[in-house]
Amino acid sequence: MNKTLFLWLFVACLVSSCSLKKDKLPDDSSAAINTIAVIIDDQLWNGEVGDSIRNKFASPVLGLPQEEPLFSINQYPVKLFEGFSTGSRNILIIKKDNENKYEFKKNEFAAPQNAFHISGKTSFEILEILEKNAPEIIKKMREIEIGHNQKIFKDSLLDTKKIQKKFNIDLLIPSKYEYVMRRKNFIWLKSEITSGNNSLIIYQIPWRNIRPNHAVTDIVITRDSIGRAYIHGSDRGTEMVSDEAYSPYFSKTELAGNKCYETKGTWQMKNDFMSGPFINYVIFDKAHRRILVLEGFCYAPSKEKRDLMFELESIIKSIQIKK
Repeated sequence: MNKTLFLWLFVACLVSSCSLKKDKLPDDSSAAINTIAVIIDDQLWNGEVGDSIRNKFASPVLGLPQEEPLFSINQYPVKLFEGFSTGSRNILIIKKDNENKYEFKKNEFAAPQNAFHISGKTSFEILEILEKNAPEIIKKMREIEIGHNQKIFKDSLLDTKKIQKKFNIDLLIPSKYEYVMRRKNFIWLKSEITSGNNSLIIYQIPWRNIRPNHAVTDIVITRDSIGRAYIHGSDRGTEMVSDEAYSPYFSKTELAGNKCYETKGTWQMKNDFMSGPFINYVIFDKAHRRILVLEGFCYAPSKEKRDLMFELESIIKSIQIKK
């Protein structure tokens, strides 16, 4: 009888312990957007390994007028790996060890969280592992940050029935955005910020307006025609155009299950002083035989623009196209 009671008590304690361990994971990590914690001893951080980490994870964001890092990095020595460093959504843990290893763990210390473990016998071997796996690490880091942004949006969403009715799509748009213009195949939304604003525009064009062999040229021509038609400055004769001084960055991707072109660059207001970055997505919506364009751009002369543009990217990547 005593043995049976002891066994039940042991099992109850074990279950309770496991439950407590899970409960210790925060519901949501509290780190600032686009921030990563790098757990690495100072000797490695101040050498070639640290240089490689900074070159990869703090490289300039494409398409911004001034250099801003892809991620803001907080470095902690391994022995100080505790407290809020474990609450980061993205953790990169690098150390010298007896084996060469790369390991990815999801929600290891908090949730949601990516934890990437890299170890090597020498600095050279650590660098090799880092070089090989950096693209996958960056991809996962950006995905979790976009998911975090979209979760924040859900706390207070704009009513998007007007967008749904006009374009047959769903988007997660924060309630701080307001409709500023609606036309037959065009919608413009704007969020006011200190000394500037963030804008999202949505429009559709005929299926063959963007030719695969002339995509960049056609995208620039199309967005400049939209600027000429709808996006003007306060003075007569001002209109938004692509900045010819900087070549746009172009890549192929996929959104909402469709082929998509992503273009990043800078815009300027013709005959005016205003300018800023833009991110443009051209989606080939096969089901509706149309090209759907979603573009975010910002005007924030006194602010850093990385996180403003990342917010717009997160909104656009929440798109769902109805059948």
